[in-house]
Amino acid sequence: MKQILQHLRTGQIEVADVPCPAVRPGHLLIQTSCTLISSGTERGLVEFGKAGLIAKARSQPDKVKQVLEKIKTDGLMPTLETVFGRLDEPLPLGYCNVGRVVEVGAGVEGFALGDRVASNGAHAEMVCVPTTLAAKVPENVDDESASFTVLGSIALHGVRLLEPTLGERFVVVGLGLVGLMAVQFLRANGCSVLGVDTNAERCRLAETFGCQTASPAEGADPVKAAMAFSQSEGADGVLITASAKTNAIIKQAADMCRKRGRIVLVGVVGLDIQRSDFYEKELSFQVSCSYGPGRYDPTYEQMTRDYPLPYVRWTVARNFEAVLATASSGALDLRPLISKSIAQADAETAYDAVLNDASALGVVMTYPDQPAPTTRAVKLSAVAMTSAPSAPRVGVIGAGNFTKLVLLPAIKAAGGHIQTVVSAGGVTSLHSGRKFEAAEASTDYKEMLASDAVNTVFITTRHNAHAGMAIEALNAGKHVFVEKPLALTAEQLSEVSAAFASTDGLQLMVGFNRRFAPHAVELKKRLGGRSEPIAVQIMANAGDIPADHWIQDPNVGGGRIIGEGCHYIDTAMFLVGSPITTVQAVCFGDGTASITEDKMSINLGFADGSIASIQYWSNGPKTYPKERVEVFSQGRVAVIDNWRKLQSYNWNIPKMKIRMDKGHKNEIAGFLKRIADGGSAMIPYEEIKNVTKASFAAVTSAKERRTIEL
Repeated sequence: MKQILQHLRTGQIEVADVPCPAVRPGHLLIQTSCTLISSGTERGLVEFGKAGLIAKARSQPDKVKQVLEKIKTDGLMPTLETVFGRLDEPLPLGYCNVGRVVEVGAGVEGFALGDRVASNGAHAEMVCVPTTLAAKVPENVDDESASFTVLGSIALHGVRLLEPTLGERFVVVGLGLVGLMAVQFLRANGCSVLGVDTNAERCRLAETFGCQTASPAEGADPVKAAMAFSQSEGADGVLITASAKTNAIIKQAADMCRKRGRIVLVGVVGLDIQRSDFYEKELSFQVSCSYGPGRYDPTYEQMTRDYPLPYVRWTVARNFEAVLATASSGALDLRPLISKSIAQADAETAYDAVLNDASALGVVMTYPDQPAPTTRAVKLSAVAMTSAPSAPRVGVIGAGNFTKLVLLPAIKAAGGHIQTVVSAGGVTSLHSGRKFEAAEASTDYKEMLASDAVNTVFITTRHNAHAGMAIEALNAGKHVFVEKPLALTAEQLSEVSAAFASTDGLQLMVGFNRRFAPHAVELKKRLGGRSEPIAVQIMANAGDIPADHWIQDPNVGGGRIIGEGCHYIDTAMFLVGSPITTVQAVCFGDGTASITEDKMSINLGFADGSIASIQYWSNGPKTYPKERVEVFSQGRVAVIDNWRKLQSYNWNIPKMKIRMDKGHKNEIAGFLKRIADGGSAMIPYEEIKNVTKASFAAVTSAKERRTIEL
């Protein structure tokens, strides 16, 4: 299928050949008929992409600060590689889509094949969208008009926050697409409206919707116009839909309002607010969030759990429905907002109109009327496969940031042949496949598992899929590399163990990379001649992650100890070289229901009498080094600082100070070599299982306040 992408580093607009997404539970697969370019949001993205590096940095000072902090802790080159890797990614454009449903995901109710649907899908021939971000289009609303649904919901949500009542008077500052629709919604509520815009042509258009106007371009003073409009009483409220850096707009909005007036910001303006302007009139000010309640809530958007109507009357989807119903009734007239209709194949022309044609307002893109392009694999290159049957031919499931920035470069550096990269949406697999010279990009991992062209599978998806995919890959006769964790529950671990036990000659590896870091390898070698137990202390300044992040969900990410803390448990086990026998953990919180898992102290006991203490903290600053490993042994101490430096005290270990190296390259190179040459597993499966069980035990121990024996 064709999809419009923008390359952030260069600003180039591309109509790319992308594999069709697969439908997911709670989602709809839609064949697009038309989309609308958002002249505000998308213009900003395109302008950002076309800007130089210095201009990009100036426009995002907060990001620059984060980069500088990362340089202090991780070093210059790793930081620059991360920054340029992010800039190298293509960005899918668009979020105003109309099309017909061609496939319905499991658990979907209220939608059927053939339904015309408006959604926040991208500028692509096929889109997969959650039902909570979609609404059926009434028969008397044409596709081009329906493509305004999402922008219309932004306008409608802003109007709802104003809480208009019949007979009130409002000012709308900014008469772009959102502003012109807001004017019509306010008029439909029985309100008088004054529109303000520097574009006189848009003011004329607003007047056709029953709105008075004032244009500074024609010499009008917005504040004086508002006072005249309100008969010197002041407006009941102001809706700001403009985009400008000046602070003058918020100042003018305050001056326009009556005492206890309401100001709602939908656009983007300077917010250097003078207290006296708001204090003396007791004005209220609120920023509107996108389409309405549910937006940016993963539970609503990704898990498609709608909010109950009696308690949240207007969610995103119900706002979509209201916009379409208003258009169907004739109270919202959208045809006058369409300036141009351009085919998707001419996307460059469409964006040129948005950027450079001052008269352009609504630019609609149309799509070919043809059978749905449902192909889920796109050929990228004709890379010749090696004739050696044992040589690793790699398929990668998942193309997130870690995969793109760490794993794929390591596979390529080790000489691995990448046959297929798979991602759910297709854009990231396309980009990664191109960059690392894969033979194809795909959205169907099952098809990849069935292919004889792949004998080695890397699984880098969200954690809840790891165990199931590993079992499928092993059953398909593939070598398997699973980025940690291997499993989220004891039941999953047992199922993986059974599947692996039934295989013959396959490698099963988990991404416990730190044991392959040069510092860890050197320290392990120096511990080889010890005659008594050791003590290991590991500090992880893990950083805060929001509570609603997927990794914090025990059913999706497993929580931070199972999902990430297992790294440090494995590092301790590697250095000790003996099985873990006991686990005792404590964490913030007074009881089971309130524990804070990402602030935990874990104590491990080993079969040889050694002990380890892991301090996993999410409440430290990013300016502090992220990791530190200390080993106490027979009157000697060795310290690894943030995987950049190894030094010792009373121990004859040469200092090692290198670029940060957490062992990923050594890990991947060694794994691929094992597949090519054969040999024992790099990490014995019993150790992988022991570490995984210990991570489960740490969480249980903290909740139940007891020591657990493995």
